[in-house]
Amino acid sequence: MGFATGAVLFAVGIALTIALHEFGHYLIARLSGMRVRRFFIGFGPTLWSVQRGHTTYGIKALPFGGFCDIAGMTSLDELTPEEAPYAMVRKSALRRIATLLGGIAMNILIGVTVLYVVAVGAGLPDPKADVRAVVESTSCVPEQQYDAERFSDCTGTGPAATAGVLPGDIIAAVDGETTRSFGEVAALLRQRPAQVATLTVERDGRELLLDVPVESVTRLVPNEAGELVPTTVGAIGVRGTTPAVWREYSAVSAVPAAVEFSGFMLQQTAYGLAKFPLAIPGVVQSVFGGDRDAESPMSVVGATRIGGELAAGSHWSAFLLMLASLNFFLALFNVLPVPPLDGGHVAIVCYEVIRDRIRRLRGLAPLGPVHYGPIVPIIVGVSALLVVVGVVIIVADIVNPISVL
Repeated sequence: MGFATGAVLFAVGIALTIALHEFGHYLIARLSGMRVRRFFIGFGPTLWSVQRGHTTYGIKALPFGGFCDIAGMTSLDELTPEEAPYAMVRKSALRRIATLLGGIAMNILIGVTVLYVVAVGAGLPDPKADVRAVVESTSCVPEQQYDAERFSDCTGTGPAATAGVLPGDIIAAVDGETTRSFGEVAALLRQRPAQVATLTVERDGRELLLDVPVESVTRLVPNEAGELVPTTVGAIGVRGTTPAVWREYSAVSAVPAAVEFSGFMLQQTAYGLAKFPLAIPGVVQSVFGGDRDAESPMSVVGATRIGGELAAGSHWSAFLLMLASLNFFLALFNVLPVPPLDGGHVAIVCYEVIRDRIRRLRGLAPLGPVHYGPIVPIIVGVSALLVVVGVVIIVADIVNPISVL
């Protein structure tokens, strides 16, 4: 499959993710007796719409989001006399919170389901596997790659062996940059042709620093279209061990495995979200020619591009894992207690509950829904900030994209 087709497939996956997130809100709202005015996927000009009952369903031109317009979602929402009995603000706090969390729950359900499919079809990565960069062997470095399997002849021990690298060594860092896997070691060395790299090597409980000359070699590397093109990269003549990082499951054992691995991915996603603000300056620098961290935030543009790369290389398990990761990210991002995110609205409802319980203890009547007037500047400010950050990341994904292959 080509890059373009894979990218389109991943874009469709993103659109379905957004649609199902909004459907989560829609479903709980309808079950809770609320009225949904509009259910749209995308933003901007309307491409298609249809009226069914009290709800208008449609698709808009920009597939970067969506919305489920529930009557009376906030106290500022104007209601018709007919809508008033079905307004969200008239419902119990429990129903309002359930509706607000419906999209988040749907994203988690999608993520777990996708992981179950991967577990049954190909297995899942083992989070406890030892993936450190353990050297299996050293060799000379072929200067030329002819196709996926054929290389030019070479002789000698190779730069790694000459510098003192031995089988069984663990390469813990390259030029002071920590490496957690052999893939990271290879990626850093590819960027250093005709240089000298300082390897931090762990051997028998000791840490050694070895200066290794990096040779310039020609390898076939996928371009943006997924085509293999000759590229000059660095190599030192080491081969890493192949850890057992994937485990296979039956249709039954895949259920707990998918749930357990979902917990692991949610934990990693939460860790990434915590680092998100610190990563933005690096993304801005990458727009103007700076190096792009492979773990920096990506937009739907960057995710779609990587989806295309994975599909072009027939890496379908990784393709689906990335789609699951996107759902977990959307779930945790929307949990953040900041309006206009779902978690922000949940926080306001929780405040109402606590406030009114305190008032009851004081013998006072409840005040009802919070007036959103004073909160509007916060919503506008956060929305503007999210738009600006989103645009910056999209630009970075265009001018300095991340590649996984």
